This record gives sequence, C-alpha cells and structure tokens, in this order.
Amino acid sequence: MAERNGGGDRRRPLLEVCVDDAAGLAAAIEGGADRVELCAALSVGGLTPSQGFMAHAGRAPIPVHALIRPRTGDFVFFADDLRVMADDVRAARSAGLAGVVIGALQPDGRLDVGALEALIAAAEGVDLTLNRAFDLARDQEEALETAVRLGFSRILTSGGARTAADGFSRLERLANRAAGRLSIMPGSGVRPETAEALLSLPGVFELHASCSAPMDATDPRLSAFGFSQAGERRTTVAAVRTMKERMAAVRR
Repeated sequence: MAERNGGGDRRRPLLEVCVDDAAGLAAAIEGGADRVELCAALSVGGLTPSQGFMAHAGRAPIPVHALIRPRTGDFVFFADDLRVMADDVRAARSAGLAGVVIGALQPDGRLDVGALEALIAAAEGVDLTLNRAFDLARDQEEALETAVRLGFSRILTSGGARTAADGFSRLERLANRAAGRLSIMPGSGVRPETAEALLSLPGVFELHASCSAPMDATDPRLSAFGFSQAGERRTTVAAVRTMKERMAAVRR
C-alpha cells in the first residue's frame, strides 16, 4: 500500500477533502488538497460515486479515494449489498483511483471481518481507509486492532462524537493506541479553527474536511420538487486554501 504512513511520524500535515461533484473535485485540486475522498450525496454522509465520476477523477493529479457505501442508513450489509460494493471497488481500481474507503459492521456492532476481507480482496492492493462505520462500533479499541490486522492505512473517525472537536478525548486515546501502526484521521466538522488542536494529537498528521461554503440561493422549485435541499454546501477553492494555510502554520 503505497500511501501507508505510520501515525507516529513527523511528516507535514496532509489534507483530505471530501467532494461529491466535479466542481468540488476541481476546487479541491486548485485549492491545494493533498488527497480527495470521492463521494456522492455528502448531505447524507456520502455514498458511492458513479463510475463516470470515478473515471473522471482517475485523471486527477492528486490521489483520489472512492467511498464505497451503496445506500444510506446503517453499515450492516447483506450478500447483495456486498456484491454491489465489490463491483464498485473493482470499478474504482479500474478507474485508476489510489484507494477505497470502506466499512462494514455486524448487527452486534463489531466490524464485519468477512465482509471487509471480501472487499479488500476486490481492492487488490490499493490503499485502504476504514470509514466512519468505525464510529458506530461497539468497542472502538477492538475495532482499531481489527483494522490494523486487516491492513488498513488509516481510520476516518470523529472519535464516536458528532464532530471531531467533540470527540477530541477519544481521538487522543485512539491515536495513542494506534501508536503509528495506522493513521487516525479526524473527520466531521473539521474547520480551520480546530485544525491546530487536532494536529496536536499524538501521531495525527491527516485531517479530513469538506472545506465547503453555503451555496448561493437557487431556484426554489428545485427544493419544492425534491431536487435539492436547503442549506446545501459546496467545496470552494478559498476554503481549501484557508485550511491548508492553517495546517501549514502548525508547529510539529
């Protein structure tokens, strides 16, 4: 896994920006993002991007990882879900993407090792991020050890809280437990004003953020017909640059 880095190293801070459309991808690249998480429907926590979007992102000049989440709701997946997810993982690999972002739980809240092993086999060596299914795990320390054993490079997590700032104490415990075996990457509600504190955590060098701003008012008929939602946000070049500047200023 070419992107694996020990969480205990002192490398420069790295910004991963999650986007769900081509304009957001372009803004992330222009703003200086180090990596992109490619999604659809960020308003519901993110879903698997289309194969066309993956193919487009495969031409990006920075690493792109595809979120593999076939539907909204929980992370308990059944056989048909997993067949779709494995095909989506293969599509991401075929598009030339650098990695995939996956997660699956058993009904009792443990990581679904069998499902994850099947998805990892489909990934055939591309970089692996454990998604925020981790935040719903019944025992995060146990889940961390499972993620290490399965070969994940990082865990995207808010520490089980609504935002990474709210989960700061848990993130600190997780980063200490990881001890460089994988990266703990704080995500959810990460903003420039919280970047310094999060990057002060032991071994944390990656942050995950949307770097977004509210969209301008749109035709009210779009929301009336269910084609958009109030308060939608989009990644902007300015927001990405601001985050990068704040992260670059952190002393490590």
